[in-house]
Amino acid sequence: MSDVLPAWIAGRPVSSGETVEVTNPYDGSVVGAYVVPTVEQVHEAVAAAWAVRHELASTSAARRAEALMHVSRRIAERSDEIARLITGENGKPLLWARAEVGRAVSTFRWAAEEARRFGGELQRLDTDAASEGRAAIVRRFPHGPVLGIAPFNFPLNLVAHKVAPAIAVGAPIVLKPAPATPLTALLLGEILAETDLPEGSWSVLPVGNDVAPLLTADDRLPVVSFTGSETVGFAIQKAVPHKHVTLELGGNAAAVVCPDWSSDADLDFAASRIATFANYQAGQACVSVQRVLVDSSVWDAFVPRVVAAVEALPTGSPWDEATVVGPLVSEAAAVRVEAWVDEAVAAGATLLTGGVRDGASYTPAVLADVPADQKVVCEEVFGPVLVLQRVDGVDDAFATVNDSRFGLQTGVFTHDIQVAFRAHRDLEVGGVVVGDVPSFRADQMPYGGVKASGVGREGLRAAMEDYTYERVLVLSGIAL
Repeated sequence: MSDVLPAWIAGRPVSSGETVEVTNPYDGSVVGAYVVPTVEQVHEAVAAAWAVRHELASTSAARRAEALMHVSRRIAERSDEIARLITGENGKPLLWARAEVGRAVSTFRWAAEEARRFGGELQRLDTDAASEGRAAIVRRFPHGPVLGIAPFNFPLNLVAHKVAPAIAVGAPIVLKPAPATPLTALLLGEILAETDLPEGSWSVLPVGNDVAPLLTADDRLPVVSFTGSETVGFAIQKAVPHKHVTLELGGNAAAVVCPDWSSDADLDFAASRIATFANYQAGQACVSVQRVLVDSSVWDAFVPRVVAAVEALPTGSPWDEATVVGPLVSEAAAVRVEAWVDEAVAAGATLLTGGVRDGASYTPAVLADVPADQKVVCEEVFGPVLVLQRVDGVDDAFATVNDSRFGLQTGVFTHDIQVAFRAHRDLEVGGVVVGDVPSFRADQMPYGGVKASGVGREGLRAAMEDYTYERVLVLSGIAL
């Protein structure tokens, strides 16, 4: 890989122009550099996507599936290189970078499989006498080119969740990676260039956020798929109400420890999982555990366990294979997290452990007795911070989960099947995980939230449906 990665305009590399360096959040070392496309090149990418839309939509499922499988295989073959690039530009420990690469291999493979299955359905219409001899074929067709705007926290797999379903349905994709972490997406462009997809089917534009409004406003990009902050996401939706906009905007995910989850083994398991997944990716995941609602009956037994589990997490250099908690994406992000925790403590919260910043690193913090109006409770921290809240019974716990602007996923630690089904019925979230943390995600399942957590769904089949619309073909005089 060259020191300066090219931008990708309509599938072609652009190697000359303004360059920007990317540094590692942990030690400030230069990871690499990339070419920034000009505004004219951005327009060229969009024009190419618009021009190729019909050709790409009419390609065979086999051709699109093979392109996706090629990407899956090549990511697997280059897995160590890609994981190290993710760690370099994002700062996430190699442990999690390797896991992300493995997920991206699966994401593209699932997209290939779904491309082959995305065939529509036949409906009999002769259920009424007036429609005798009629049938309908219902298929889905792309709205048109997709603008995918990806965040920094998963610079490969959340890019994959934009690119893979678009290719699967035959929709051109114009990808804008996060300015903090563009290198991994550009390497993915290198792999995409090895496929035989028509020219213009995809572009990777490492441009600044100031260029994003130009892209979102362009009517040649009728679908916008955005993952990122609530403020930006809803601003996009408001600016282009005529477009099909999907938003994954994060949340302040809760884990509920129910009264029946009370054995030593149960509590040890819950403490370990919650400690790990409150702090993996340095807490910079939309479904990292932020609030832990602990029933009063198990509070005294659980709290020291989870504090000990957090303190036992290996922290430090992301290049150390043993590190679980590395730096945040920038020192500014760590400063903000530090300020929020300090505000909570000043308001009366108890800091049980952690809460020390060193540059972009922040030792995992556990808080109790936090007033409900504090940012660490009611906003998305997006950092290594865990808030413990005492609740009395399942009703109180579920009401507390729902007392939030957000609704992405919730974990419910229970053995009671009735409680599990109640959680599925009553919790105002996009997903409920029973017996584990809310951070679990299988890449093929529908994934997304309600309320301020967004609209639409990721997960290959779900995203493919978001990128397409139903078109009905009615046949007459058919011998049914």
